[in-house]
Amino acid sequence: MVKKIFTVMLLALSLTGYAQKIKIVEGSLAPLKGQKSVNTQFTYDNMLIGGKGLEEKAYIEKRKKELDEKEAGRGDKFEQAWVSDRKERFEPQFRELFSKHSDLSTVDEKAQYTVIFHTTRTEVGFNVGVASKPAYIDAEILVVETANPSKVIAKITMLKSPGAQAMGMDFETGARLQEAYAKAGKELGKLVSKETK
Repeated sequence: MVKKIFTVMLLALSLTGYAQKIKIVEGSLAPLKGQKSVNTQFTYDNMLIGGKGLEEKAYIEKRKKELDEKEAGRGDKFEQAWVSDRKERFEPQFRELFSKHSDLSTVDEKAQYTVIFHTTRTEVGFNVGVASKPAYIDAEILVVETANPSKVIAKITMLKSPGAQAMGMDFETGARLQEAYAKAGKELGKLVSKETK
């Protein structure tokens, strides 16, 4: 019994280090009240990777080399997935959960407002069966007028949006990060819903 209590306490403590924080740091989401849709854009410029804050290019080169040493050609597959997962997995997952929790369509290029989701940091995490570390992303989110993108109506920061799958079945980097974007979409959608009531 004591072992179980200790395990639960240890798990709770380890998860607090990954608590997500989302905050409006400038402006207001009030202009979104009454809107039926927004446009969404994603940027990854100057994104840092991991706790050491490697530049993305340096991280990709390092990871490709590690993977190619284990199996020739595996590094190229990783690099291809690193880029293609954005459009094929991360962005659709974000849009789906954002729409669900905000009641706003997210693919309207003619919408009055655009949400620009800029990933500033990515922690890829790992899962080797006996040990794991969740992935997470940090982001800066701008809500701008679509016709005049220099007109920012709100700036939001999001820290440590966690990504891990239930039952620990997230052995692939893309799967963990897909969940981080899903969680980010959900939390931003909930914030928009709360701020536009």
